[in-house]
Amino acid sequence: MPTWEDVIEIGMRLPGVELATSYGTPALRTRRGGMCRLRTDPDALVLRVIDMGEREALLQGQPDAFFSTPHYDGHPYVLVRLNRVDAVELAELVEDAWRCRAAKRTVAAYDAQAGR
Repeated sequence: MPTWEDVIEIGMRLPGVELATSYGTPALRTRRGGMCRLRTDPDALVLRVIDMGEREALLQGQPDAFFSTPHYDGHPYVLVRLNRVDAVELAELVEDAWRCRAAKRTVAAYDAQAGR
Protein backbone atom coordinates (compact mmCIF):
# COMPACT_ATOMS: atom_id res chain seq x y z
CA MET A 1 0.00 0.00 0.00
CA PRO A 2 1.50 3.36 -1.00
CA THR A 3 1.99 6.02 1.68
CA TRP A 4 2.59 9.76 1.69
CA GLU A 5 6.31 8.99 1.99
CA ASP A 6 6.06 7.04 -1.28
CA VAL A 7 4.33 10.02 -2.92
CA ILE A 8 7.18 12.26 -1.73
CA GLU A 9 9.80 9.84 -3.06
CA ILE A 10 8.09 9.73 -6.47
CA GLY A 11 7.63 13.49 -6.66
CA MET A 12 11.10 14.44 -5.51
CA ARG A 13 12.63 12.48 -8.41
CA LEU A 14 11.09 15.03 -10.78
CA PRO A 15 12.83 18.34 -11.49
CA GLY A 16 11.56 21.42 -9.70
CA VAL A 17 9.32 19.63 -7.20
CA GLU A 18 9.26 21.07 -3.69
CA LEU A 19 7.87 19.77 -0.44
CA ALA A 20 5.44 22.38 0.87
CA THR A 21 2.19 22.78 2.76
CA SER A 22 -1.27 23.54 1.46
CA TYR A 23 -4.24 24.26 3.69
CA GLY A 24 -2.09 23.22 6.64
CA THR A 25 -1.30 19.78 5.21
CA PRO A 26 1.83 18.37 3.53
CA ALA A 27 1.97 18.98 -0.21
CA LEU A 28 4.11 18.70 -3.32
CA ARG A 29 4.31 21.63 -5.70
CA THR A 30 6.27 23.23 -8.50
CA ARG A 31 6.82 26.95 -8.96
CA ARG A 32 3.64 27.02 -11.07
CA GLY A 33 1.35 25.38 -8.53
CA GLY A 34 0.32 22.44 -6.43
CA MET A 35 0.51 18.87 -7.68
CA CYS A 36 -0.94 17.03 -4.71
CA ARG A 37 -1.52 17.26 -0.99
CA LEU A 38 -2.76 15.20 1.89
CA ARG A 39 -6.26 15.84 3.08
CA THR A 40 -8.14 14.93 6.22
CA ASP A 41 -11.90 14.49 6.55
CA PRO A 42 -11.88 12.32 4.56
CA ASP A 43 -8.31 11.05 4.59
CA ALA A 44 -7.08 11.05 1.01
CA LEU A 45 -4.51 12.40 -1.40
CA VAL A 46 -5.77 15.37 -3.42
CA LEU A 47 -4.20 14.93 -6.85
CA ARG A 48 -4.13 17.21 -9.90
CA VAL A 49 -5.05 15.36 -13.09
CA ILE A 50 -4.48 16.32 -16.71
CA ASP A 51 -8.04 17.33 -17.50
CA MET A 52 -11.70 16.75 -16.67
CA GLY A 53 -11.84 13.75 -19.01
CA GLU A 54 -9.13 11.96 -17.07
CA ARG A 55 -10.85 12.92 -13.82
CA GLU A 56 -14.12 11.34 -14.95
CA ALA A 57 -12.38 8.23 -16.27
CA LEU A 58 -10.66 7.67 -12.91
CA LEU A 59 -13.82 8.33 -10.92
CA GLN A 60 -15.92 5.98 -13.04
CA GLY A 61 -13.27 3.33 -13.70
CA GLN A 62 -12.02 2.82 -10.16
CA PRO A 63 -14.51 4.26 -7.66
CA ASP A 64 -12.96 2.25 -4.83
CA ALA A 65 -9.64 4.12 -5.32
CA PHE A 66 -10.72 7.51 -6.70
CA PHE A 67 -13.52 9.78 -5.50
CA SER A 68 -14.45 13.43 -5.17
CA THR A 69 -16.42 15.84 -3.04
CA PRO A 70 -18.59 18.76 -4.17
CA HIS A 71 -15.68 21.12 -3.38
CA TYR A 72 -13.76 19.71 -6.36
CA ASP A 73 -16.66 19.67 -8.83
CA GLY A 74 -15.61 21.39 -12.04
CA HIS A 75 -11.89 21.19 -11.18
CA PRO A 76 -9.26 18.75 -12.50
CA TYR A 77 -8.58 17.06 -9.15
CA VAL A 78 -9.41 13.65 -7.72
CA LEU A 79 -9.19 12.31 -4.20
CA VAL A 80 -7.17 9.12 -3.93
CA ARG A 81 -7.49 6.42 -1.28
CA LEU A 82 -3.81 5.45 -1.03
CA ASN A 83 -4.71 2.06 0.42
CA ARG A 84 -6.68 1.27 -2.77
CA VAL A 85 -4.38 2.47 -5.53
CA ASP A 86 -1.61 0.51 -7.22
CA ALA A 87 1.90 1.91 -6.63
CA VAL A 88 2.75 1.90 -10.35
CA GLU A 89 -0.44 3.77 -11.26
CA LEU A 90 0.19 6.25 -8.45
CA ALA A 91 3.68 6.97 -9.81
CA GLU A 92 2.21 7.63 -13.27
CA LEU A 93 -0.44 9.93 -11.83
CA VAL A 94 2.09 11.90 -9.77
CA GLU A 95 4.24 12.34 -12.89
CA ASP A 96 1.18 13.49 -14.85
CA ALA A 97 0.40 16.01 -12.09
CA TRP A 98 3.97 17.28 -12.35
CA ARG A 99 3.65 17.60 -16.13
CA CYS A 100 0.56 19.77 -15.60
CA ARG A 101 2.41 22.09 -13.23
CA ALA A 102 6.03 22.12 -14.37
CA ALA A 103 7.41 24.63 -16.86
CA LYS A 104 7.32 23.36 -20.45
CA ARG A 105 11.09 23.74 -20.74
CA THR A 106 11.59 21.63 -17.62
CA VAL A 107 9.35 18.87 -18.98
CA ALA A 108 11.11 18.96 -22.37
CA ALA A 109 14.53 18.71 -20.72
CA TYR A 110 13.35 15.83 -18.55
CA ASP A 111 11.96 13.98 -21.56
CA ALA A 112 15.14 14.60 -23.59
CA GLN A 113 17.29 13.24 -20.78
CA ALA A 114 15.03 10.16 -20.52
CA GLY A 115 15.17 9.67 -24.29
CA ARG A 116 11.46 10.21 -24.86
